[in-house]
Order: sequence, then structure tokens, then C-alpha cells
Amino acid sequence: MAQHHTTSLRSRLRYRFDHLVAGGTAGLIGWLALGCLAVVIPASAVLVWSDRTPPTTLAGRLTAVWVSVGQTLKIGGAIGSPLHVLASVTLALVALLFVSTLVSLITTGINERLMSLRRGHSTVLEAGHTVVLGWSDQVFPVVGELVAANANRRRAAVAVLAPKDKVEMEDEISARVPDTGTTRIICRNGSTTDPTELRRVSPRTAKAVLVLPSGGDAGDTHVVKTLLALDAAVPGDGGAVVVAAVRDARNHVTAGLAAGRGGHVLCADDIVARLLVQTARQPGLSLVYQELLDFEGDEFYATPARALAGRTFGEALLSFATSSVVGLLRADGEAALNPDPGTPIGAGDSLLVVSRDDDTAVQVDVSSWVDEEAIVTPLPRTPLSERLLLLGWNRRAPIVVDQLDRYVAAGSTLDVVAQGARDVATAPRRRLEVTFRDGDITDPAALAKLDVASYDSVIVLAEETGTGTGAEWAADPDTGSRTDDRTLVTLLHLRAIGEAADRGLSLTTEMSDDGNRLLAPAREGADFIVSGRLISLLMTQISEGPHLARVFAELFEAEGNELHLKPATDYVRAGSEVAFATVVEAARRRRECAVGYRLRARAATGPDFGVRINPDKRRRVRFGEDDSVIVLAEE
Repeated sequence: MAQHHTTSLRSRLRYRFDHLVAGGTAGLIGWLALGCLAVVIPASAVLVWSDRTPPTTLAGRLTAVWVSVGQTLKIGGAIGSPLHVLASVTLALVALLFVSTLVSLITTGINERLMSLRRGHSTVLEAGHTVVLGWSDQVFPVVGELVAANANRRRAAVAVLAPKDKVEMEDEISARVPDTGTTRIICRNGSTTDPTELRRVSPRTAKAVLVLPSGGDAGDTHVVKTLLALDAAVPGDGGAVVVAAVRDARNHVTAGLAAGRGGHVLCADDIVARLLVQTARQPGLSLVYQELLDFEGDEFYATPARALAGRTFGEALLSFATSSVVGLLRADGEAALNPDPGTPIGAGDSLLVVSRDDDTAVQVDVSSWVDEEAIVTPLPRTPLSERLLLLGWNRRAPIVVDQLDRYVAAGSTLDVVAQGARDVATAPRRRLEVTFRDGDITDPAALAKLDVASYDSVIVLAEETGTGTGAEWAADPDTGSRTDDRTLVTLLHLRAIGEAADRGLSLTTEMSDDGNRLLAPAREGADFIVSGRLISLLMTQISEGPHLARVFAELFEAEGNELHLKPATDYVRAGSEVAFATVVEAARRRRECAVGYRLRARAATGPDFGVRINPDKRRRVRFGEDDSVIVLAEE
């Protein structure tokens, strides 16, 4: 009962205090003054009466109490005539009010400044930095790759602008990219579609601006608006390389117009679909692109070719020991991948090379390392028809079907299995016969009926969950949200089917989250196309080297030059140990550029899954029947 009474009393006191605070500033000051006097006056009286030598008279003791109260409350405590005391108290109160107001104004100003800094509203004063506009999961691989690209630079900066709390952005980036090396990450809060707020990251003085694709139904529209705001914030040619990405091919032209002549706009759906097709027909190709696109290994660079001016492109192939020559960058900016070996090199041209870094392309003649006796002449190969299986459906699936029709030999077949699947309007098919089947790709019984092990290649798409059928997803690319959950379940069933058939399935899988790839129940070195990470890597590569936009555009096209994994025995004798320069020479005679190899014996055990990009041409390698050479060649 006592406890209940105490609790009620405490509640009543808290309620009265809340009511007092809600009464306004004047009432609060009055009650505060009364509370102070109620404590200070008795304490001052005790102080005076307990003094060893207190005043002898009552008037003297009261005067001493007044002096103590005045000194404690900073209201003077002067003694004398009533007018003198009143004037002293008035001045003390005025001084107290002035000082309190001044301190309050200073404190408020400092707090506002600190809050402004915390909100990220100050302007970035940098030059030669990289600007990232927008916030999504792609910001983490982009920042990570920019940090790796800036590893050999003493001072580098990346400025991120997004409508998100500055501290939250910094914390998330720090958690996902813990080691930023020499690169400073600067986050600012603001709308990327507002030119005024966009100027906070100083895009005019930046070397590159990356506009990240955003999710949602209006993701591509937001990218276009951001590009228009960037043009308004930096009218004319600001000098920065602008790289953006949209999802839907229908918005590609619009975004290109908004980006201007110097802008580069990637179409994510087209690129992902084309790489899925290329990898499905050449297992292991995704590992090659992963090596070439990130900044941890070897990448594409342009190096001046003045020392080779007047010589031919074929001679340049064996003029670098630790870099692989793959093309020419003309003085007018035109890029040519794998030109004819007899093409002359101009004085103002640059060589496109695959190298460890932009300063590692050192000219060293390795033609003496070629073993002529080991080079073989391959027999002509007749293209064979293929049986292909496509599991799942999303907005990129029609592009996959069209691209397969451009690659495969006549008489090839494609079986499409997805819920609600039916034939969709794609380009007229010339070589590929397509059959659509309605089925749940996560149902083991449905997969068992397909005889998956009999197919030459299987493609698993990241299905989109929604209310529409597969055909409706194709018609409306913004319907539904992407998920990897069904993909992981499908992969688990496919692994069981492969183990039961005692056969390794040729499997290419699309995923949206790179973290889910680590959970995938698949063999080591399996082919995964992580769409978000792929686009992030491409954007950062182009931001560091704008000439690479033309290079990658050709690599992902069905026509022109592409990367291939071809049998090593088409170039050198099986079992012979040769320097890689011999492979380069053998490829040159076939009008190809050799850039690496894959050893099948190391595919399951080596950290690189048997893939070696840009090996030293003096390095000796023994190739077997199952090994491959990575070449840049026309289809």
C-alpha cells in the first residue's frame, strides 16, 4: 500500500512538472527563480549563522545573508541605500540577461553548425575527385573499386551525394569498405535531382561523376532527372566524365540525351543478358570478366605507342613481357580491338593493353621466347547445334533468347521453364527453336522431368516475384521485385540432380546480390553473373578510362571481337611445355590476341579457379587436352 502511494505521488509530481514545463518560458523562469531562492536563502542563512565570527547584530547578519545570496545568484549583493541596492540588482539582472542571451546565441549557432555538418550540407572543396550520385547496394562495390583504383595515388577523394543521413552513409560505407587506403570518403546529404544541392559535391571540379541506377518503379526516370540536374548545375562541358546506368533499354536513348555528348550510359539489362549468353556457351568466361573488370588484378589500360610508331600491330603483341596488347587507340579517340596484325601504328596512337596497373606496361621484346616447333595448325571445326535450358523468367529473358539466336548454330533448341511461361514477342528467330513450358523451377519433381543432365548448358535467371505471368514481366520491366531466394533453392535441386547423374552440369546463374552468391550450392569456380556488381564494375572502369566505353561495348556485342575460351591444343601441342609467348604468336597467326589461359586441373583447387590473365610471356606452361586459351577474337 505504501509502495502504491509512493508510486502515485511520483506520478503526480511528474505530471505537475510536465504541466509546468508546458506552461511556457515565463512561468518556467518564475518557478525556477522561486526554487533557487528557496534553496539559496536558507543555505546563506546557515552559512552566516555558522560562521566562526558572525556579525553581532541581527541587521548585520541579514546583510551578510543578502551579500551571500547576491554573490551566489550573481545579482551584485551590494549594500547601502535602497535606491543603491535596487540599481545594483537592476544592473546585475541586465548583465545576467545579456550574458545568458549571448551564451545562448553562441551555443545555438554552434549547435546549428554542428547539425549542418552532421546533416552533410556543407560544400565539398575538392578537385580531381570522383562524385557518386545516388544510394543503393551498388555504392559499396563502386566505392571499393575506386579505392582500389586510387591505391597508387597519394591524395584521392570520393564524394557521395544521396538523400540519406550523412553519418548513416559514412557508417555503412565504413562497415562494407573498412580499408579505404589513401582515399577519403566524403558523404553529403541532398537530392540528386536538385541542382543547388548537387553543387555540394563540386561536380564542376570532379574528374568523374557516376550516377547509380536506383530501384523502384521510377528508377530510370530518377537517373534521367539526375543527369538533367547535373547539366543544370554544371552548364556546358564541365570536364568530368559522366557515367550512368539504366535498367530498361527503352530508356537508354533518353538517358543518353540527358547525359550529353561526353556522357556514357550503360543499359544494365542488355549487358547482363549478353554476358549470360556468352558465359552459358563458354563455361568459365564469367571468371575472366571478373578478373578484367575489378581493380584487384589486371585491367584494360591505354599506353603511348611512340616507341613502336611505324611498326605493325602484330609486332607489338610480343613487345611487352608483362602486358597483353589487345588493340589500338587512335589519336582521334577511335578504339580498335584486335585489328589486323599488319595494321601500322601511328605516332599519336596508344596501345590498348591488359596490365597490372597503368604504369606497368614496360616494353620488353619477347619474340625470342617463341617455340616454333610447338605451334600447331588447328583443324577446321564445324559448328554444332546445342540443347539449351533456361530456368526462370524476368525482364531480361527476352533479350537472352534473342542473343542466343544470334550465337548458336542452326538447329539448336532452347527449352524455357517458368511459372506462367508462354511465348513472348521477340525478334524473328533464325537459328533457335524455342519451347516454353509452364513449371515451378523450385519444384524438384518438375526439374526431374526435364532430364537436366542431357542439356549442353543450363541458364538460371533471378526470377522476379510479382502478380504477373512471365510474359507480363517481359512486357513491363518494372513489375515485381527481384529476389535470389528461388534461385538458391533451384541451385540446390540442380546440384542433387548433377550428383545423381554423376555429371557436372554446365550451369550459368544470374543473381542480384553478391552476398547470396556465397550461399549458392554450386561447385567452386561456377559461373555467376551478379548483375548489380557487374554494372558497378563497368561504371568504375569507364570512369577511370573513358575510352573503355567503346571497348566494353564491342566485347558485349554478338558481332565484332569478344573474349573466348578455346582449346589450348588448337594453338600448341598437348603436353608440351612452352613460354606463353608461343601461345601469343600462335594466336597472332590466327588473327587473335591471346590474353591468358585456364588450366582445368587447377579449376577446382586454385584460388583463381585455374584462370590466369596476362601471364608473363616468358613463363613456361604445360597445356593438356582439357586446358583452354583465353583469346580476343571475332566469333
